[in-house]
Amino acid sequence: MRFEEAYDGWQDRRLTQEQAAQLLGVCERTFRRYIDRYEEAGMEGLMDKRISEVSSRRAPVDEVLRLEALYKERYDGWSVKHFFERYQDEHKGQRSYTWVKSRLQASALAPRGKRRGTQRRRRPRAPLPGMMIHQDGSTHEWVPGQVWDLIVTMDDANSEIYSAFFVEEEGTLSSFQGVRETLLQKGLFSSFYSDRGSHYWVTTEAGDKVDKRRLTQFGRAMNQLGIQMIAAYSPEARGRSERFFRTLQDRLPKELALANVTTMEAANAFLRRTYLKRFNRRFMVTPTEPGSAFVPLLGVDIDNILCRQVERQVSKDSCVSYQGMTLELPQGPQFRHFARKTVKVHEYPKGNLALFHGPRHLASYTADGRLKGQTKKAAA
Repeated sequence: MRFEEAYDGWQDRRLTQEQAAQLLGVCERTFRRYIDRYEEAGMEGLMDKRISEVSSRRAPVDEVLRLEALYKERYDGWSVKHFFERYQDEHKGQRSYTWVKSRLQASALAPRGKRRGTQRRRRPRAPLPGMMIHQDGSTHEWVPGQVWDLIVTMDDANSEIYSAFFVEEEGTLSSFQGVRETLLQKGLFSSFYSDRGSHYWVTTEAGDKVDKRRLTQFGRAMNQLGIQMIAAYSPEARGRSERFFRTLQDRLPKELALANVTTMEAANAFLRRTYLKRFNRRFMVTPTEPGSAFVPLLGVDIDNILCRQVERQVSKDSCVSYQGMTLELPQGPQFRHFARKTVKVHEYPKGNLALFHGPRHLASYTADGRLKGQTKKAAA
């Protein structure tokens, strides 16, 4: 109707072509094309023929149905990004992420995301790997009916996870294990960033600042290694690890279910052999500076640093009491002189024990307190 009004005005010489084009919101050249098409085919000549044509790039219906069936049968509940990676890697999909997301959302298989609010500015990453290491634990139902703690130790500079494993409950020994695996893999790092958990820090009252003079077992070990400890005072301060855990809580249970993993032992094996490599390949970033801040371990006895150390007194019968167990010193005249002496019990991340008098290693024990035999290893 608007074209007919402009055309009639031009025909009656009430409007110039320029004025008629302005009335339609087009340029003069387009208006002249409209005139040619109108005079040749009438109003049908002005219709956009693209509306009735099927795009040559449109995916066949059977391809869309295969995509929907694949998602429903094997990946139901997976996020679109997670599913798209499998679609490309294992199923050799050729379509784009946007196409896959649009098809799943159009079929109501994937939810449409909410519009995000204003984002706070993120803390800049450490420039070099090894300058700052994060460690945190996440309690979650990782397999149906099983709630475990996942302990993750990762680098701030590139988001690489160096250690990840499941335990029944986060604590000092699990934190030692994560640091030990990182040290053996990469070397000594500069600083350690964590929440204010009681195994990391001593806090006199809830919400107060940490006491940096009173050290926990973990703080004592970091002090021996020369690693600076940094406490986070809010979830936002640990935003990088918090976001990682949200991703892990969404993806990892689905991966474990797909691999038919139901036990903690199998889950830890799956993490070590398969999942961490894939996860790091997907989420690692390039550090802002070339090089590394890791320092090689040279003559550092990390096993006797990364352990719980507790003082006990040897009884008259050459025994030491520790957590309901009786640790007997080996038989021999050289051990008779330790009665009434103060010794240290070392409890290692795997649960095994050892007795030390100063730097001298006296005996080693299994996790249930049975004597393993004397060695000559000295403490650091």
